[in-house]
Amino acid sequence: MSEILTRISDFFIQIAGMGQGVTTVLRLVFPVLALIILVRCAISLLGFQKEPEIWGHIAFEDGSRLPVTHWENTIGRTRRNDIQMNFDNIYKQHAVLTRYDDGSWTIGDVGGRGGIAVNGETIGGLTEVGFGDLISLNGLEVTLVPITQEEADYVASCRTNPKHVVSPALTLLILTIFQCLSVVQLMIGCDSEHWQGIFTSFGAMILLMWGLFFFNKIMHRSGFEVETIAFFLCTIGLAVIASVSPSELMKTVISMILGIVLFMIIGFCMRELETAKKLRYLAAAVGPLLLALVLVIGIDPSQTHGAKAWIQIGPMTIQPSELVKISFVFAGTSTLDRLMTKRNLFLFILYSGICCVLLALANDFGTAMVYFVAFLVIAYLRSGDFATISLICAGTGFAGFMALKMKPHIASRFSAWRHIWDDLSGRGYQQTQALMCLAAGGLFGLGAGNGQLKHVFAADSDIVFCTVSEEWGLIIGICCVLFVVCIALFAVRSASLCRSSFYAIAACSAMSILLFQMILNVFGTVDYLPFTGVTFPFLSNGGSSMMSAWGMLAFVKAADTRQNASFATSLPSNAKRRAKA
Repeated sequence: MSEILTRISDFFIQIAGMGQGVTTVLRLVFPVLALIILVRCAISLLGFQKEPEIWGHIAFEDGSRLPVTHWENTIGRTRRNDIQMNFDNIYKQHAVLTRYDDGSWTIGDVGGRGGIAVNGETIGGLTEVGFGDLISLNGLEVTLVPITQEEADYVASCRTNPKHVVSPALTLLILTIFQCLSVVQLMIGCDSEHWQGIFTSFGAMILLMWGLFFFNKIMHRSGFEVETIAFFLCTIGLAVIASVSPSELMKTVISMILGIVLFMIIGFCMRELETAKKLRYLAAAVGPLLLALVLVIGIDPSQTHGAKAWIQIGPMTIQPSELVKISFVFAGTSTLDRLMTKRNLFLFILYSGICCVLLALANDFGTAMVYFVAFLVIAYLRSGDFATISLICAGTGFAGFMALKMKPHIASRFSAWRHIWDDLSGRGYQQTQALMCLAAGGLFGLGAGNGQLKHVFAADSDIVFCTVSEEWGLIIGICCVLFVVCIALFAVRSASLCRSSFYAIAACSAMSILLFQMILNVFGTVDYLPFTGVTFPFLSNGGSSMMSAWGMLAFVKAADTRQNASFATSLPSNAKRRAKA
């Protein structure tokens, strides 16, 4: 084995020895490969067709039926409901009919209005119902009945024979070629003393990537596009670290491994809704405790350039606010029957306020902004009430104004916004250097390891977008942005098809965090937004940020409704038998 690795290493060294000629070719090849990977992932994630799902029927006395096509269904008079019953005695939103993992059903009224009876008994709150039960909705009598055998066979065949537009294995192979060529370019652009670390870290990432892919195959899962996007961003991030901070390569790989472990744990916990609901309370309780712990034993802000956000554990530093984002997403999720029967945001508003205050006390206002945006997304998904959200925004705007008055360093950052060229050697130094280097890179870049921005502070974290654009070219920099946008669009599209609003809220809020982080990082660097020092997901150097990004990705996988695509969803019984066969 060692002899094989030696020969592979010698092969890369020989190619790297060709020097500038190879760099010229690779500068043109990299954007082409990146665009191919982007297009293939986008087609697969955004071009899928919804397979039919029918879980039962609502039968009327005259023999007509309405299909039940979701696990969570609103019943009411308007078209906005999943099951529309256009009768005068039915409210606009009347009831919620819910199916669970074990196949059981419940029904409950919306807003405590009453008017629902099951088998002649008036109910209060949620009541279990089964096939054949007579349900009265303000006098309108209907029956919940199962699907026919023909319908069951048709739905099962669609689940076990998913149609894939593109092959995820071929996309991953193209990414592997991109990664191998990246090693060659880095060996040309970096000092020879770092070659072994580059070769080892990229080799470990490639093995990890293919290992996760084959694990999905063993699980009889066929979707790997979301993971492919994450690994592409990790590839560019690892290349930037090899150029800027090569001593941190293996630390990044270890963080990536821990992040994928977290991704798998959350994914498996999300497979069963009842398990996920129980985990929600534990995760929500841990979040504020970790943020409070930072205030007590966190590293002094003078050593971390402003924010008291890190904890020192032996040789490692951990940023709890990154990991608490996962807890925040869990805290905001809820099932439809809970939302419809009790539209109360007070507890989540209180929880969000506690988290944001703790972050403000730690001077971590950039992260607090990310939390607040996630809160707005969750609040809207839970209530749909623009008036309440507008009032919250107004209150938060006032709190932000007070923070600017009370925290001089925050006011200093805002005063530098749109005025970075007025102080080239002071407050505007990082961003002006970043913009000049971005322009120097052009469309195709100078070649990995050949940039000058790597000598500026935080080149691999806060201003990483410009580092990528300088060394890899603006085309690949924009591709990195579009990859995150692609996952966000996929999460939104999957939300309407989720098994439960629990998964829809989790996926949308998780992606709102990743998307807003990317927006703050990119637009803050180029001075379109205030410079907050927020990381670019998967791309920026930071172990806690890497783990958090992979953890967020698990919520998107749990919302993936494409049949047999996600390990975070259980196969139907028929699909399990066919997969084993």
